[in-house]
Amino acid sequence: MKNRLYFDISKNNIEAKKKLFENIKIEQDSIGYYNLPNQDISSILEYASSFDGNIEYIVVLGIGGSSLGAKAIYEFLKPINCTKRKLIFFESTDPISIAHTLSQIDISKSHFLVISKSGTTIETIAVFKYIYSLQNNHEYFTFVTDKDSPLEKFADEIKAKVFNIPANVGGRFSVLSAAGLLPLALTGIDIQAILDGAKEIEMSFFNDGYIKEILLNKAFFYAKNHTAYHISCIFAYSETLRYFCEWFVQLWGESLGKKQLNSAFNVGLTPVGLIGPKDQHSFLQLLMEGTRDKTATFIKIADFKDELTIPNISLPYLESLDIINKIEFHKLINMQCDATFEALKAQDSIPLDEITIKAVDGHSIGELIYYYELLTSLVGQLINVDTYNQPSVELGKIILKNKLQKLKGQQ
Repeated sequence: MKNRLYFDISKNNIEAKKKLFENIKIEQDSIGYYNLPNQDISSILEYASSFDGNIEYIVVLGIGGSSLGAKAIYEFLKPINCTKRKLIFFESTDPISIAHTLSQIDISKSHFLVISKSGTTIETIAVFKYIYSLQNNHEYFTFVTDKDSPLEKFADEIKAKVFNIPANVGGRFSVLSAAGLLPLALTGIDIQAILDGAKEIEMSFFNDGYIKEILLNKAFFYAKNHTAYHISCIFAYSETLRYFCEWFVQLWGESLGKKQLNSAFNVGLTPVGLIGPKDQHSFLQLLMEGTRDKTATFIKIADFKDELTIPNISLPYLESLDIINKIEFHKLINMQCDATFEALKAQDSIPLDEITIKAVDGHSIGELIYYYELLTSLVGQLINVDTYNQPSVELGKIILKNKLQKLKGQQ
């Protein structure tokens, strides 16, 4: 993974960067995601290897941090991985979506993963109750939740298998825990490769490698300019990264949109996920000539491992476009990325950086996941928020429960 920054970092204070780095090192003792690349995954691998060969669908019942990470990695790897089983997600209480998703699977050939860190996520339990009313054999279900949560107690009651999420790993940082690794392993994806990629970023950052200065400088720029450039755009040049962008939106938005600690000021950086070249024909105009309140990170893939080529044919009235003949599509998409980047760079007032990942593989997505988790923690420290809580989200849950209790009382 390579990352080049194209904004002014000359004013970053060396002592301030040292202090930030020390603070993050201290966080390692209490925030669990930092250490997930080094975990023992033998229990997950053993469970996956013992799975019934008749199972064709792994079905995740989860929402937000319980599903977005696994979905991001699965959809990134799916085009180049011949998986043993399909991974399906129930992520909403939308009845049309529930019915449609059910129509896409054979319940008798499905295994359901019920994933909720708290064990009391209303959306997840609502969908689980419906599925359980259709199939209540405990062998069809595995549960991923906090130790001693209400959901684990239920699973124990019906004698179903349970995997725990570490208590100090928050939901949106849980992709490299059992919440993300278990569904991926059950489809046959190499989860060790994902952890190896994350480990490479971890080692580079905490052992004074190349990525340390990059992340520190980038975090300081975002934090110093978070009122002027308060919208953070990812412009990813591969359709395989579509759901990674969704994962980033939750991670960045829910972690950084807060009231400051010991202050009444509201701060945050608004995340936007874009896919090139499609969004060159929609959002790019706003980036080019709109309000100068956005940063943009371009993500490109060095090796698509595909030689699909535009045919060497000429079409009447379209002869001017013969310049694309005999060009491989992987070259074309990266040339589109470079051209868009250079056009924005010419504006000279849009902060830009470029990330290049090696290939569509587990190692590369592991690097990218851990890179953005670290960046989120660094920026959270600098803008003085609690990166790991979500008080306003919890308030909405309380209001919903009160409404449901009131409705129950009227029945």
